[in-house]
Amino acid sequence: MGFKKLLGALGVGGPLVDTVLEQVAVRPGGTVNGEVRLKGGSSDAEVQHVTLELEARVEAEHGDGESRGTVTFGRFTVAGGFRLAAGEERALPFSIPLHPEAPVTELQGRPIGIGLGVRTELALAQAVDKGDVDPLRVAPLPVQEAILDAFWRLGFGLRSADLEYGRLHGTAQQLPFFQEIELIPPAQHAGRINEVELTFVAGAHSMDVILEADKRGGFFSSGQDTVLRFTVGLDEVRDWGAEVDGWVAQLAERRSLFGGHPGQGYGGQGYAGKGHGHGGHGGHGAGLGLAGGLAAGVVGGMVLGEVFDEVGDFFGGDEGGDEG
Repeated sequence: MGFKKLLGALGVGGPLVDTVLEQVAVRPGGTVNGEVRLKGGSSDAEVQHVTLELEARVEAEHGDGESRGTVTFGRFTVAGGFRLAAGEERALPFSIPLHPEAPVTELQGRPIGIGLGVRTELALAQAVDKGDVDPLRVAPLPVQEAILDAFWRLGFGLRSADLEYGRLHGTAQQLPFFQEIELIPPAQHAGRINEVELTFVAGAHSMDVILEADKRGGFFSSGQDTVLRFTVGLDEVRDWGAEVDGWVAQLAERRSLFGGHPGQGYGGQGYAGKGHGHGGHGGHGAGLGLAGGLAAGVVGGMVLGEVFDEVGDFFGGDEGGDEG
Protein backbone atom coordinates (compact mmCIF):
# COMPACT_ATOMS: atom_id res chain seq x y z
CA MET A 1 0.00 0.00 0.00
CA GLY A 2 1.51 3.33 -1.03
CA PHE A 3 1.74 6.60 0.83
CA LYS A 4 -1.42 8.49 0.09
CA LYS A 5 -1.94 11.15 2.71
CA LEU A 6 -0.16 14.46 2.36
CA LEU A 7 -0.64 16.63 5.44
CA GLY A 8 -1.64 19.99 4.01
CA ALA A 9 -0.55 22.16 6.96
CA LEU A 10 3.02 20.94 6.58
CA GLY A 11 3.24 22.45 3.11
CA VAL A 12 4.40 21.19 -0.25
CA GLY A 13 7.34 18.84 0.12
CA GLY A 14 6.39 17.89 3.66
CA PRO A 15 6.33 14.32 5.01
CA LEU A 16 3.86 11.72 3.77
CA VAL A 17 2.00 9.49 6.20
CA ASP A 18 -0.05 6.32 5.74
CA THR A 19 -1.75 4.55 8.63
CA VAL A 20 -2.49 0.89 7.95
CA LEU A 21 -4.85 -1.06 10.22
CA GLU A 22 -5.12 -4.84 10.45
CA GLN A 23 -7.83 -6.07 8.13
CA VAL A 24 -9.60 -8.17 10.77
CA ALA A 25 -12.34 -6.58 12.85
CA VAL A 26 -11.52 -5.91 16.51
CA ARG A 27 -13.98 -6.56 19.34
CA PRO A 28 -14.90 -4.09 22.10
CA GLY A 29 -12.24 -4.18 24.80
CA GLY A 30 -9.72 -5.64 22.34
CA THR A 31 -6.65 -4.18 20.71
CA VAL A 32 -6.37 -2.12 17.52
CA ASN A 33 -3.17 -3.14 15.71
CA GLY A 34 -1.41 -1.60 12.75
CA GLU A 35 1.43 0.67 11.79
CA VAL A 36 1.99 4.28 10.84
CA ARG A 37 4.24 4.60 7.78
CA LEU A 38 6.17 7.81 7.32
CA LYS A 39 8.13 9.05 4.33
CA GLY A 40 10.36 12.07 4.65
CA GLY A 41 9.77 15.08 2.46
CA SER A 42 12.24 17.27 0.62
CA SER A 43 14.13 18.17 3.80
CA ASP A 44 14.83 16.73 7.24
CA ALA A 45 12.07 17.14 9.85
CA GLU A 46 12.02 16.94 13.64
CA VAL A 47 9.04 14.76 14.62
CA GLN A 48 7.69 15.78 18.01
CA HIS A 49 5.03 13.09 18.19
CA VAL A 50 2.83 10.75 16.14
CA THR A 51 -0.56 10.38 17.79
CA LEU A 52 -3.67 8.33 16.97
CA GLU A 53 -7.17 9.48 17.84
CA LEU A 54 -10.25 7.24 17.91
CA GLU A 55 -13.23 9.14 16.55
CA ALA A 56 -16.94 8.43 16.31
CA ARG A 57 -19.68 10.10 14.30
CA VAL A 58 -22.56 10.85 16.64
CA GLU A 59 -25.97 12.50 16.57
CA ALA A 60 -27.07 15.10 19.12
CA GLU A 61 -30.38 16.89 19.53
CA HIS A 62 -30.56 20.49 20.62
CA GLY A 63 -33.74 22.52 20.78
CA ASP A 64 -35.91 21.51 17.86
CA GLY A 65 -33.08 20.28 15.66
CA GLU A 66 -30.51 17.57 15.39
CA SER A 67 -26.85 17.84 14.43
CA ARG A 68 -24.08 15.43 13.63
CA GLY A 69 -20.48 15.75 14.69
CA THR A 70 -17.46 13.81 15.87
CA VAL A 71 -16.35 12.78 19.33
CA THR A 72 -12.77 11.81 20.14
CA PHE A 73 -12.92 8.94 22.62
CA GLY A 74 -9.30 7.85 22.71
CA ARG A 75 -5.90 9.45 22.11
CA PHE A 76 -2.63 7.54 22.06
CA THR A 77 0.95 8.63 21.29
CA VAL A 78 2.68 6.11 19.06
CA ALA A 79 6.15 7.65 18.88
CA GLY A 80 7.98 10.95 19.04
CA GLY A 81 11.23 12.78 19.54
CA PHE A 82 13.13 11.70 16.44
CA ARG A 83 14.47 13.12 13.19
CA LEU A 84 12.90 12.02 9.91
CA ALA A 85 15.48 12.46 7.19
CA ALA A 86 14.57 13.69 3.72
CA GLY A 87 13.14 10.77 1.74
CA GLU A 88 13.50 8.36 4.70
CA GLU A 89 10.83 5.67 5.10
CA ARG A 90 9.97 4.54 8.61
CA ALA A 91 7.27 2.19 9.99
CA LEU A 92 5.89 2.70 13.51
CA PRO A 93 3.91 -0.35 14.71
CA PHE A 94 1.20 0.21 17.32
CA SER A 95 -1.24 -1.69 19.54
CA ILE A 96 -3.82 0.51 21.24
CA PRO A 97 -6.71 -0.57 23.51
CA LEU A 98 -10.31 -0.22 22.40
CA HIS A 99 -12.78 0.74 25.10
CA PRO A 100 -15.20 -2.05 26.16
CA GLU A 101 -18.13 0.25 25.34
CA ALA A 102 -16.96 0.77 21.75
CA PRO A 103 -19.89 0.49 19.33
CA VAL A 104 -20.04 -2.28 16.76
CA THR A 105 -19.76 -1.28 13.12
CA GLU A 106 -20.74 -4.58 11.53
CA LEU A 107 -23.00 -7.56 12.10
CA GLN A 108 -22.21 -10.90 10.52
CA GLY A 109 -19.32 -9.18 8.76
CA ARG A 110 -21.50 -6.58 7.04
CA PRO A 111 -21.44 -2.84 7.86
CA ILE A 112 -24.42 -1.22 9.59
CA GLY A 113 -23.66 2.44 8.89
CA ILE A 114 -21.67 3.38 12.00
CA GLY A 115 -18.89 5.95 11.50
CA LEU A 116 -15.89 4.90 13.57
CA GLY A 117 -12.30 5.62 12.64
CA VAL A 118 -8.67 6.29 13.50
CA ARG A 119 -7.17 9.70 12.76
CA THR A 120 -3.41 10.21 12.61
CA GLU A 121 -1.82 13.38 13.97
CA LEU A 122 1.75 14.27 13.05
CA ALA A 123 3.44 17.07 14.97
CA LEU A 124 6.67 18.59 13.67
CA ALA A 125 8.68 21.40 15.18
CA GLN A 126 7.03 23.92 12.85
CA ALA A 127 3.48 22.56 12.43
CA VAL A 128 0.85 20.13 13.63
CA ASP A 129 -1.63 18.50 11.29
CA LYS A 130 -4.05 15.60 11.14
CA GLY A 131 -4.59 13.23 8.27
CA ASP A 132 -7.94 11.87 7.20
CA VAL A 133 -9.76 9.06 9.00
CA ASP A 134 -9.10 5.36 8.46
CA PRO A 135 -12.29 3.34 9.00
CA LEU A 136 -12.21 1.10 12.07
CA ARG A 137 -14.09 -2.21 12.00
CA VAL A 138 -15.59 -3.43 15.27
CA ALA A 139 -17.41 -6.77 15.54
CA PRO A 140 -19.72 -7.64 18.46
CA LEU A 141 -18.63 -9.59 21.52
CA PRO A 142 -19.73 -13.24 21.61
CA VAL A 143 -22.44 -12.48 24.19
CA GLN A 144 -23.68 -9.60 22.03
CA GLU A 145 -23.77 -11.89 19.01
CA ALA A 146 -25.74 -14.47 21.00
CA ILE A 147 -28.33 -11.91 22.10
CA LEU A 148 -28.70 -10.47 18.61
CA ASP A 149 -29.00 -13.95 17.13
CA ALA A 150 -31.83 -14.65 19.59
CA PHE A 151 -33.67 -11.57 18.31
CA TRP A 152 -33.23 -12.70 14.69
CA ARG A 153 -34.60 -16.17 15.55
CA LEU A 154 -37.62 -14.54 17.20
CA GLY A 155 -38.38 -12.79 13.92
CA PHE A 156 -36.97 -9.33 14.64
CA GLY A 157 -35.27 -7.44 11.82
CA LEU A 158 -32.66 -4.71 11.76
CA ARG A 159 -33.96 -1.26 10.86
CA SER A 160 -30.95 0.95 11.58
CA ALA A 161 -28.12 1.71 13.98
CA ASP A 162 -26.68 5.01 15.17
CA LEU A 163 -24.63 6.65 17.92
CA GLU A 164 -26.35 9.05 20.31
CA TYR A 165 -24.49 11.72 22.27
CA GLY A 166 -25.52 11.54 25.94
CA ARG A 167 -25.73 9.35 29.03
CA LEU A 168 -27.80 6.38 30.13
CA HIS A 169 -28.85 6.74 33.77
CA GLY A 170 -28.49 3.66 35.93
CA THR A 171 -25.49 2.29 34.05
CA ALA A 172 -21.73 2.55 34.49
CA GLN A 173 -21.37 4.20 31.08
CA GLN A 174 -18.02 5.95 30.57
CA LEU A 175 -18.05 7.09 26.96
CA PRO A 176 -19.98 10.28 26.16
CA PHE A 177 -22.17 8.45 23.63
CA PHE A 178 -23.99 5.15 23.26
CA GLN A 179 -25.16 2.98 20.39
CA GLU A 180 -28.78 2.28 19.54
CA ILE A 181 -29.59 -0.75 17.37
CA GLU A 182 -33.15 -0.33 16.19
CA LEU A 183 -35.09 -3.56 15.65
CA ILE A 184 -38.38 -4.16 13.86
CA PRO A 185 -40.67 -6.54 15.79
CA PRO A 186 -42.39 -9.52 14.18
CA ALA A 187 -46.09 -9.41 13.37
CA GLN A 188 -47.26 -10.81 16.73
CA HIS A 189 -45.89 -7.75 18.54
CA ALA A 190 -46.79 -5.13 15.94
CA GLY A 191 -49.95 -4.02 17.74
CA ARG A 192 -48.17 -3.32 21.03
CA ILE A 193 -44.58 -2.49 20.09
CA ASN A 194 -43.57 -0.54 17.01
CA GLU A 195 -39.83 -0.92 17.50
CA VAL A 196 -37.23 -2.02 20.02
CA GLU A 197 -34.03 -0.07 20.52
CA LEU A 198 -31.20 -2.21 21.87
CA THR A 199 -28.12 -0.77 23.63
CA PHE A 200 -25.11 -2.59 25.06
CA VAL A 201 -22.96 -1.00 27.79
CA ALA A 202 -20.09 -3.43 28.33
CA GLY A 203 -17.52 -3.37 31.10
CA ALA A 204 -14.56 -5.53 32.00
CA HIS A 205 -16.63 -8.49 33.26
CA SER A 206 -20.32 -7.73 32.73
CA MET A 207 -22.62 -5.86 30.39
CA ASP A 208 -25.85 -3.92 30.73
CA VAL A 209 -28.46 -4.65 28.09
CA ILE A 210 -30.96 -1.80 27.69
CA LEU A 211 -34.17 -2.40 25.79
CA GLU A 212 -36.49 0.43 24.89
CA ALA A 213 -39.89 -0.18 23.34
CA ASP A 214 -41.26 2.78 21.43
CA LYS A 215 -44.88 2.77 20.31
CA ARG A 216 -45.49 5.71 18.05
CA GLY A 217 -48.68 7.63 18.73
CA GLY A 218 -51.68 7.96 16.48
CA PHE A 219 -53.98 10.90 15.86
CA PHE A 220 -55.22 11.05 19.46
CA SER A 221 -52.22 9.85 21.49
CA SER A 222 -48.51 10.46 21.61
CA GLY A 223 -45.92 7.73 21.48
CA GLN A 224 -44.41 6.68 24.81
CA ASP A 225 -41.42 4.60 25.81
CA THR A 226 -40.83 1.67 28.12
CA VAL A 227 -37.25 0.92 29.15
CA LEU A 228 -35.82 -2.21 30.78
CA ARG A 229 -32.26 -3.00 31.85
CA PHE A 230 -30.65 -6.39 32.40
CA THR A 231 -27.09 -7.23 33.47
CA VAL A 232 -25.30 -10.27 32.05
CA GLY A 233 -21.79 -11.63 32.39
CA LEU A 234 -19.51 -11.39 29.38
CA ASP A 235 -18.75 -15.11 29.62
CA GLU A 236 -22.20 -16.14 30.80
CA VAL A 237 -23.91 -19.07 29.11
CA ARG A 238 -27.71 -19.00 28.99
CA ASP A 239 -30.53 -20.15 26.80
CA TRP A 240 -30.49 -16.79 25.06
CA GLY A 241 -33.51 -17.59 22.92
CA ALA A 242 -35.69 -18.10 25.98
CA GLU A 243 -34.02 -15.20 27.79
CA VAL A 244 -34.63 -12.67 25.03
CA ASP A 245 -38.16 -13.97 24.51
CA GLY A 246 -38.80 -13.24 28.18
CA TRP A 247 -37.34 -9.76 27.89
CA VAL A 248 -39.61 -8.93 24.95
CA ALA A 249 -42.61 -10.32 26.84
CA GLN A 250 -41.80 -7.99 29.75
CA LEU A 251 -41.61 -5.02 27.41
CA ALA A 252 -44.96 -5.86 25.85
CA GLU A 253 -46.56 -6.49 29.26
CA ARG A 254 -45.35 -3.21 30.73
CA ARG A 255 -46.61 -1.28 27.76
CA SER A 256 -50.01 -2.87 28.25
CA LEU A 257 -50.07 -2.34 32.04
CA PHE A 258 -48.76 1.21 32.18
CA GLY A 259 -49.75 2.51 28.80
CA GLY A 260 -46.14 3.16 27.93
CA HIS A 261 -45.61 6.08 30.31
CA PRO A 262 -41.99 7.07 30.68
CA GLY A 263 -40.25 5.66 33.71
CA GLN A 264 -42.42 2.55 33.92
CA GLY A 265 -39.70 0.19 32.74
CA TYR A 266 -38.42 -1.65 35.80
CA GLY A 267 -36.79 -4.93 34.96
CA GLY A 268 -35.43 -7.37 37.49
CA GLN A 269 -32.30 -5.25 37.79
CA GLY A 270 -33.48 -1.67 37.66
CA TYR A 271 -34.37 1.13 35.31
CA ALA A 272 -32.03 2.75 32.83
CA GLY A 273 -33.42 6.08 31.71
CA LYS A 274 -32.17 7.71 28.54
CA GLY A 275 -30.28 10.75 29.81
CA HIS A 276 -29.39 12.43 26.54
CA GLY A 277 -32.21 14.91 26.67
CA HIS A 278 -33.93 13.52 23.60
CA GLY A 279 -35.52 10.34 22.47
CA GLY A 280 -33.65 9.68 19.28
CA HIS A 281 -36.47 7.48 18.11
CA GLY A 282 -37.76 6.69 14.69
CA GLY A 283 -36.14 5.06 11.72
CA HIS A 284 -32.93 6.59 10.44
CA GLY A 285 -33.04 5.77 6.77
CA ALA A 286 -34.21 2.64 5.02
CA GLY A 287 -34.02 -0.83 6.49
CA LEU A 288 -30.79 -2.79 6.11
CA GLY A 289 -30.92 -6.17 4.41
CA LEU A 290 -28.52 -8.68 5.97
CA ALA A 291 -28.19 -12.44 5.67
CA GLY A 292 -28.82 -14.97 8.40
CA GLY A 293 -32.17 -13.81 9.77
CA LEU A 294 -31.68 -10.04 9.68
CA ALA A 295 -34.77 -8.88 7.85
CA ALA A 296 -34.95 -5.73 5.76
CA GLY A 297 -37.03 -3.10 7.18
CA VAL A 298 -9.23 3.20 26.23
CA VAL A 299 -8.71 3.04 29.06
CA GLY A 300 -5.58 5.20 30.00
CA GLY A 301 -5.18 8.44 28.09
CA MET A 302 -8.82 8.88 27.10
CA VAL A 303 -9.80 12.29 25.80
CA LEU A 304 -13.49 13.08 25.44
CA GLY A 305 -13.86 15.64 22.68
CA GLU A 306 -16.74 18.02 22.19
CA VAL A 307 -19.41 17.46 19.57
CA PHE A 308 -19.26 20.05 16.82
CA ASP A 309 -21.28 20.71 13.71
CA GLU A 310 -19.68 19.90 10.41
CA VAL A 311 -20.61 19.41 6.79
CA GLY A 312 -19.63 16.43 4.71
CA ASP A 313 -19.02 12.77 5.18
CA PHE A 314 -17.04 11.46 8.17
CA PHE A 315 -14.67 9.62 5.86
CA GLY A 316 -14.64 12.41 3.28
CA GLY A 317 -11.74 13.29 1.08
CA ASP A 318 -10.64 16.66 2.46
CA GLU A 319 -7.15 15.42 3.24
CA GLY A 320 -5.32 17.40 5.82
CA GLY A 321 -8.49 19.17 6.97
CA ASP A 322 -9.52 19.04 10.60
CA GLU A 323 -13.22 18.33 10.87
CA GLY A 324 -14.73 21.19 12.77
